Amino acid sequence: MEKYPRGGTAAKATLHCLTGCAIGEILGMVIGTALLWGNLPTMILAIALAFVFGYSFTLFAVRPAGLDFHTAIKVALAADTVSIAVMELVDNGIIAIVPGAMDAHLSDGLFWSALLGGFAVAFVITTPVNKWMIGRGKGHAVVHAYH
Repeated sequence: MEKYPRGGTAAKATLHCLTGCAIGEILGMVIGTALLWGNLPTMILAIALAFVFGYSFTLFAVRPAGLDFHTAIKVALAADTVSIAVMELVDNGIIAIVPGAMDAHLSDGLFWSALLGGFAVAFVITTPVNKWMIGRGKGHAVVHAYH
């Protein structure tokens, strides 16, 4: 892997991560809200689903390369764990600090602006993390051997 990766590689890896995180997080918020759960269980579900969807995107991307399921899971864990963790920490932190966002409903503009704003800030913060990891042969660099 190149010592100083181009920003585009890291941005693509981060966008990949963001897509899985966003799908899982939004689905978790919808399910938690529909079941009338409180903030904490809804957030736990949303974060768990963000990891599941984030890993799944990588898992299904590397399986066609002939990896068995167990090896594909190892690759997904190695490729995405730090990226997803940073993404979730940042975007959920943003939601937690925006006044009223935790209690906003899915039909409220505040909910969506805090969530989307959190995703945008998380993308900006996570991209250099991914660039640093890729430059050291870690994170998303692990996946490149299987594309």
